Amino acid sequence: PVLAPDAESETAIPKSPSEARRSEAMEELEHTCPQPRLTLTSPAPFADETSCQCQAPHEKLTIAQARLGTPADRPVRVYADGIFDLFHSGHARALMQAKTLFPNSYLLVGVCSDDLTHKFKGFTVMNETERYEALRHCRYVDEVIRDAPWTLTPEFLEKHKIDFVAHDDIPYSSAGSDDVYKHIKEAGMFVPTQRTEGISTSDIITRIVRDYDVYARRNLQRGYTAKQLNVSFINEKKYRFQNQVDKMKEKVKNVEEKSKEFVYKVEEKSHDLIQKWEEKSREFIGNFLELFGPDGAWKQMFQERSGRMLQAFSPRQSPNSSPTRGRSPSRSPSPPWVFNKASPPSSPKAASASLSSMSEGDEDEK
Repeated sequence: PVLAPDAESETAIPKSPSEARRSEAMEELEHTCPQPRLTLTSPAPFADETSCQCQAPHEKLTIAQARLGTPADRPVRVYADGIFDLFHSGHARALMQAKTLFPNSYLLVGVCSDDLTHKFKGFTVMNETERYEALRHCRYVDEVIRDAPWTLTPEFLEKHKIDFVAHDDIPYSSAGSDDVYKHIKEAGMFVPTQRTEGISTSDIITRIVRDYDVYARRNLQRGYTAKQLNVSFINEKKYRFQNQVDKMKEKVKNVEEKSKEFVYKVEEKSHDLIQKWEEKSREFIGNFLELFGPDGAWKQMFQERSGRMLQAFSPRQSPNSSPTRGRSPSRSPSPPWVFNKASPPSSPKAASASLSSMSEGDEDEK
């Protein structure tokens, strides 16, 4: 017998011949399973192009072991299937959950063919080739299995070396079964994912049917024929007339928007003009008050000029020794008691001077 070391006592514990042969076989065979995609520069491959040719035995894993990242020498192979018609964010989120269930996962996605889908579920919008290609370009998918079976068989699981099946936990009744994943759940290979509320293929189709007239008119505008849209002659004329009406409404709407924009600009400019006018008027009134106000520059200038005019009209009399008195002997002097009415004395000093001159004149006469 082959002796194996004991972990605790370092003593050799004998192994049975079958265990020894299996151990030697596992040492010889290494896992060559495809690894998850690290770069996303190309679409995911199809299963028939890169099938798992690993010869090493795939031991059955529990969910707890897979979540711990064991075994370390190969990824955990997770399988998710569906129709994936009108591929949308709900599909992508379900695949993201399946991909991130375990630390090291390899996600295989099975897509049912048109024949199976039309037989068990109904007519699809996208054909099988389009649905295959949609899955290949999802970042979470590592491998796409075309023409996947409607019900998973042990042979299919063994062929693709599938460890776990991911799907939402709602019972999926189809093909005469209350739940097509019942046997997977009983085998402990089922891992649930959460559905995304508010989005589904049926919901998208319902929106298209509800707004059929809008989409038909839009596609007629884009160049599709009535035959391609399965539209009758009368409906085609009706849709084209409605398109013309919509164009006219759009033109009227554009004119209204432009007129509103023009009125707004006029109002904005008029507001600016009024504001500038108010500023200029305040400036004009301020300058006017500074010039003609009670204490303005014009009043001061007028007072100065009036004082000068008064001094010019009533100058002070010349002194007695002035040469003008000697040069005018022929002019008869006016009586001293007669005052000049046109030029009254401008000040008390001038009055006293006139009185003194009168007294001097009297003395000369005497």
